[in-house]
Amino acid sequence: MNREFIQAIDDLERERQISKDVLIEAIESALVSAYKKNYGTAQNVRVDIDRESGDIAVIMRMDVVDEITDELTQISVEEAREIDYRYQAGDIVEYQVTPRDVGRIAAQTAKQVVVQRIREAERGMIFDDYIERQGEIVTGTVQRLSNGTIFVNLGRTEGILPVNEQVPGERYKVNDRLKVYIMDVKKTTKGPQVFLSRSHPGLVKRLFELEVPEIEDGTVEIRGIAREAGSRTKMAVYTEYEDVDPVGACVGARGSRVQAIVDELHGEKIDIITWSEDPEELIASVLSPAKVEQVLLAEDGEKAAMVVVPDYQLSLAIGKEGQNVRLAAKVSGWKIDIKSHSQYEAQLEAKEPEEEPLEAEEPEAEESSESVEAAAEESVAEESVASEGENE
Repeated sequence: MNREFIQAIDDLERERQISKDVLIEAIESALVSAYKKNYGTAQNVRVDIDRESGDIAVIMRMDVVDEITDELTQISVEEAREIDYRYQAGDIVEYQVTPRDVGRIAAQTAKQVVVQRIREAERGMIFDDYIERQGEIVTGTVQRLSNGTIFVNLGRTEGILPVNEQVPGERYKVNDRLKVYIMDVKKTTKGPQVFLSRSHPGLVKRLFELEVPEIEDGTVEIRGIAREAGSRTKMAVYTEYEDVDPVGACVGARGSRVQAIVDELHGEKIDIITWSEDPEELIASVLSPAKVEQVLLAEDGEKAAMVVVPDYQLSLAIGKEGQNVRLAAKVSGWKIDIKSHSQYEAQLEAKEPEEEPLEAEEPEAEESSESVEAAAEESVAEESVASEGENE
């Protein structure tokens, strides 16, 4: 019987991937509960199970006292010395007891405790496993749909894909397989809850790490990424190695690498640009595919810039509903204001009239002073002529 007992624990360990020690501790705790259920909760006992043979021992613990006040937990010095003459008051006596037939209720209690402990151990292991995998990609199967929320079977547990973490336009059916990003893991009374996402930028980043060996080994770094799920993603990549093309590594031969990711994202557009430490060069790059004429950084030290583009490139630079410039600002970390060439020229011309009146006023001032001097000379000449006439 004991060999079968140990064999059953070994099978359970392999099946549930729960440590043998955890299982035996759960059974020991269950047997203690069953014993107390049968003989009273005041009983001070513990259960030891031999890990090799499976032998079970129920050990009674009694306090050695001079005068007994509780027969269930205390033993007199005289009785203790019958077991061992060295016992004194204040010592603890432990001896093995052989339980009589355990009742049905006690046996049911033991079963419930074992099941509960195994379930708790299993939940704890699942939580520890997935909390370490937070921020990674897993593959699951759609198990059921409820009010737009998708429940994904991840193998050992069920993940939750909320409506706000789904990609607009994507539709799933039961048994569909999909890659999802582990966004968060929480402990609840019903066990660990794993929250998933299909719209998180981290999903695209992890897909590139899986598809591009240069990113996985650190040769190429992803310095910035911004995404509007279902529509477009912008990603800035960088490498310290001069002989490595970071964009080419991500794109792959004939676009094979990036195409595999686009297919996984159901046709979402992906712009890959080269990261630069020079703000002007970086901002010009992140606005791709639009061409940039000039980048003017803010003079007050703020991370803001005005970008001038050709007139025919303005709508392309801004993008549909401002998408291109919005993603560019997120990737670069700069606030970007876009102006067409005509708008920039008009802005410069609007500033010129403010300076012209100052230049025009100076000649007028000189002219009026010369007129005053001439009038004064005439007046002096007339006065002198008049005075000469009077003298005559």
